[in-house]
Amino acid sequence: MYKIKANASGTRTIVVTEKHLETIQKYSLFSGLVDSNGIVDEDIVNKLRFNIRGLLESEPGKDKDLLDLCLDVIYNQNMKAIGLDNLVTLYKEWSVRQLSSQEVNNTLVTE
Repeated sequence: MYKIKANASGTRTIVVTEKHLETIQKYSLFSGLVDSNGIVDEDIVNKLRFNIRGLLESEPGKDKDLLDLCLDVIYNQNMKAIGLDNLVTLYKEWSVRQLSSQEVNNTLVTE
């Protein structure tokens, strides 16, 4: 379990679980989300919400994990641009750790 800061002062946080990060990866939710300038603003938050809403409408009730991600993180009352920026950063760090552990496992299997 991870906590991300949802505001600049750090007084508000959002809890993010492994399952949430796996769901982000499963649906490639951050792929092409942030422009080349790397700035996350409220428009990016809304874009993500619209993308997820489209996924939920196309597959109603099929993925509990996606719905949990929405309820717990994406549509959390504290989720603003700074929170999404911190979530993207956490996801990138988590992805690198996932790749590293997979490489170690692959090395152990092939030896």
